[in-house]
Amino acid sequence: MNLSPKQIVNELNKHIIGQDEAKKAVAIALRNRYRRAKLSPELREEITPKNIIMKGPTGVGKTEIARRLAKLVKAPFIKVEATKYTEVGYVGKDVEGMVRDLVECAYRLVKDEKEAEVSVKATDVAEKKMVKLLAELKKNDRGETPREIFEANLLDSLRKGTFDKLVIEADVLDEPKPMELIPGAAAISLGSIFGEMLPTKRKKRKLTVKEAMQLYTAEEADKLIDDDAVKDEALRRAENDGIIFIDEIDKIAGKENTAGADVSREGVQRDILPIVEGSTVMTKYGAVKTDYMLFIAAGAFHVARVEDLIPELQGRFPVSVELKSLTKEDFVNILTNTEHSLTQQYAVLLAVDNIDLKFTPDAIEAIAEISEEINLTSEDIGARRLHTVMEYLLEDVSYNAGGDYPMVTVQIDRKYVEEHLAKITKDRDLKKYVL
Repeated sequence: MNLSPKQIVNELNKHIIGQDEAKKAVAIALRNRYRRAKLSPELREEITPKNIIMKGPTGVGKTEIARRLAKLVKAPFIKVEATKYTEVGYVGKDVEGMVRDLVECAYRLVKDEKEAEVSVKATDVAEKKMVKLLAELKKNDRGETPREIFEANLLDSLRKGTFDKLVIEADVLDEPKPMELIPGAAAISLGSIFGEMLPTKRKKRKLTVKEAMQLYTAEEADKLIDDDAVKDEALRRAENDGIIFIDEIDKIAGKENTAGADVSREGVQRDILPIVEGSTVMTKYGAVKTDYMLFIAAGAFHVARVEDLIPELQGRFPVSVELKSLTKEDFVNILTNTEHSLTQQYAVLLAVDNIDLKFTPDAIEAIAEISEEINLTSEDIGARRLHTVMEYLLEDVSYNAGGDYPMVTVQIDRKYVEEHLAKITKDRDLKKYVL
């Protein structure tokens, strides 16, 4: 998808309110990747991504901007917390694990795409397999019907979902269960280590026809896909399109004067540095270079500052953007102008129990006011505050809904909001006087 920076920002605006500076920075970084791809191989090697560091309180959209950006262009994306990594020699996560996780994500992305390409063929073979199984099962119902017509009728019924809940005994692949070889590390299956060296085992399982069809389709799709080509493409995508979002970077900033054998924050920074600078990491799919991956670091930076990071790491994040705390107007926009907003989510959830939920404009304004004030008087958790407020607000409606009742309209206005949020607004008023 060759979107211009303005188009990228417009797409991000559908899901994230405000934070224009951060959106511009990521949009330019993404467009630069497209520009780099159009250059000659010699020039391409010289141009590395300009990594970004985001400063701002929790819940203002740092992670969401990066996640939506990756989703927009179907780029491999992972989010990691800097605090889970430790220095070499200490028990904890190895920093190279973030690159391996990214390659795993790229592999799944490519495999899903290839499966979609062969889905028609795979489904066709799986249906033939299932019809044979059903024909054997229903042979007493056949009577004088010719075999071809009987099987055609079974296929038609299978496609209509007539047999979806029918339990059958199916012969399926016996997949070895993933094992955690190292505590805290990703689970690994024996098949992923030894590949084709292990013999293929099958076993009989009692499944519904619908479940068996899903397994048969996946099995047939695997046969049609060239796994080596998937691995090569996954490595290429991870190297050139991968985005690694390192959260809580401020928690490893600053130097400690602790004595004795302890994990130092600076040590973790020095371990992360070669990954961000550009190095080669071995993964189960092959070697991958990190030189052209885009790194986005983020943190609240309440206590530590960006300047407290080691100079070498600072130099690898040339673009720094600050995200602002959300205002009442931002909250109103989040509740009304975003795709799948919270108000829409609650409306469709309660519609299942015949509740027609409607919010008046003054109710939205009251919710936004209360959310902003609680963020100001207690911990600022950004847009996450809306989840708390909405749960309190709709607790009674959610609890009383359910059962065979006719459709009921529930209108939420300012009076309703103030009455139902009296408890948390009272607590909020008291907090103003607590030093």
